[in-house]
Amino acid sequence: MKTVICVLGVLLIVLSCSKKDMNESMQTENPEISLKIPAGFPALNNAVAENRPTKYGVELGQKLFHEKRFSGNNTISCASCHNPALAFSDGRQQAVGIYDRVGLRNTPAVQNMAFMKFYNWDGNILQLEKQPLVPIITHEEMNSSILEVIDKISVDADYKNLFKKVFGDSGITADRIYRSIAQYEYTLISANSKYDRVKRNEGEQFTAIEEMGYVTFKNKCASCHSTALFTDQSFRNVGFPMNPNPEEVGRGRVTGRPEDQMAFRVPSLRNAAYTAPYGSFGQFPTLRSVLDYFDKGVQDAENLDPILTKNGNRIPLTEPEKLAIIAFIETLSDQAFIEQ
Repeated sequence: MKTVICVLGVLLIVLSCSKKDMNESMQTENPEISLKIPAGFPALNNAVAENRPTKYGVELGQKLFHEKRFSGNNTISCASCHNPALAFSDGRQQAVGIYDRVGLRNTPAVQNMAFMKFYNWDGNILQLEKQPLVPIITHEEMNSSILEVIDKISVDADYKNLFKKVFGDSGITADRIYRSIAQYEYTLISANSKYDRVKRNEGEQFTAIEEMGYVTFKNKCASCHSTALFTDQSFRNVGFPMNPNPEEVGRGRVTGRPEDQMAFRVPSLRNAAYTAPYGSFGQFPTLRSVLDYFDKGVQDAENLDPILTKNGNRIPLTEPEKLAIIAFIETLSDQAFIEQ
């Protein structure tokens, strides 16, 4: 009996050591990438701790991000709507997918995703790993299924090799696809604009009009576009022209609450100079048109944001103030980010 117990004990030790050695080997062969978190940025989304970016995980995620076989007719990838040169937006009023089908909303930029608490205009996604399935199955976007995607890429030797480098074997699963794409997107951190360099005292200074714009921005815009992300990540009805599509109800589609009807997530203004048009369905072609609209007066609503109602449904702005705010927003442009 003692002999059996000793043998079992040795086996458990060997298995434990083997598992430890395998984990250490995986970490060595596929090292974790340290995210360079900029000073003053919000805390990471909790999901990041469970899916830390790795060398090959990011490489695989980037390859999947540009994979057109995600769509039913092999013409649309994530990158088709999220163009790096446009801060991962697409320059269209509303997203255009397979067979030129027009989506419900404007394509949001993909930047600083690791720090966001909500994703999409209505915040229906809380973890980035749960986002990729949405465009894959949506009729107006990729019009496919995750099983179809897996079937297509499973015959690709390069993918089999990469999945093995990331996960230890060449098995391709939905969860592994989602985790890899998220790892890549977690690395898309934008924090090297002129604004950032000025704040870091790296030898640059605002011009007179940029400085005026910064002061005006803090007085009239920063209530919503706050934090280092230039969004407080709240959902607000700011009285923008309404999407004529009857399916659009904004945040209300997620919560079902009347107070959330036509409320949308406050977008980040980082790289805003690259992401026109603006608004949940591209209502505004330019930054100037957004400021003009706020100045003239927004549409009334029962749940209109109090910041607007207390000012007669508007944000009054003079001509010099508008020009200055735009000049300041342009300092949030990160050239290195859009060139990656």
